[in-house]
Amino acid sequence: MRPSGRKLSEMRPISIETGVTKHAEGSCMIRMGDTHVLCTATIEDRVPPFIKGSGLGWVTAEYGMLPRSTTSRMRREAASGKQGGRTVEIQRLIGRSLRAGVDRVALGERQITVDCDVIQADGGTRCASITGGWVALRLAVDKLMKTGAVTGNPLIEPVAAVSCGIYAGQPVLDLDYPEDSEAGVDGNFIMLSSGQLIEVQMSAEGSTYSRAQMNELLDLAEHGVKDLVKAQLAAVDA
Repeated sequence: MRPSGRKLSEMRPISIETGVTKHAEGSCMIRMGDTHVLCTATIEDRVPPFIKGSGLGWVTAEYGMLPRSTTSRMRREAASGKQGGRTVEIQRLIGRSLRAGVDRVALGERQITVDCDVIQADGGTRCASITGGWVALRLAVDKLMKTGAVTGNPLIEPVAAVSCGIYAGQPVLDLDYPEDSEAGVDGNFIMLSSGQLIEVQMSAEGSTYSRAQMNELLDLAEHGVKDLVKAQLAAVDA
C-alpha cells in the first residue's frame, strides 16, 4: 500500500492553470498533488554570445524554491550570494529538456527564458517544472505566432517529465515526498509526447535494480507522460 493510497500506476491529481501572471508572455501554475510550481516564460530579442549571428534561437531556464515551500524554512539562495549545486543542476536539466522539443531555426534568433518557482514541494519538483515549463513556453510561442514574429511553429511536440521508483519492493509511478524519501531506487524520466526519451536520471539509494525493473519503471513513465501531455494540451487549448 502506498502512503497516499494510490495504485502503483496511479498519478497524483494533475491541474494546470494558465495565465496566472499579468506580465509574462506565457505562464501557468502546475499542481501535481501537493507539489505546486509557478512557471513563466519571457521572450527576449537576444541570444547568448556563443550563438549570436547563427540564426538559431535559444531556450533556457531558471529554477528556485521559496523559503517555505518545504516543511522547514530554507534560506534564500540570494542571501548566501550563490546558487546551490542542486539548483544549478535542475535548471540545466529543465533548459535542455525544453530545447529538445524546439526547432531552434524556426524560433529565430531570440531567447525564451522559462522561470520555475516552487511554491510548495512534495516530491517531483523538477518533473513538475519541466511539464509546466513546456506549457508556459507554448503560450509564449503562441504569442510570437499570433504577431507574425515567427511564421512556422517552432515547437516540435510536447515535453513532459515524471518520476518513478521502487518503493517497498514495488515499482511505483509519480513519487510524492514520503515515497521519494524512502525509495530504494528512484528516477526521473523526461520524454517527448511521442515517447522518445530526452533524459533518464536513475539512481539506487541503498538498493540495486535489475534491467527488468528498469523496464517496468520505463513502462510506468510512458503511462504517466501520456496523462501529463493530455493535461498540457487541455490547458493550452482551453
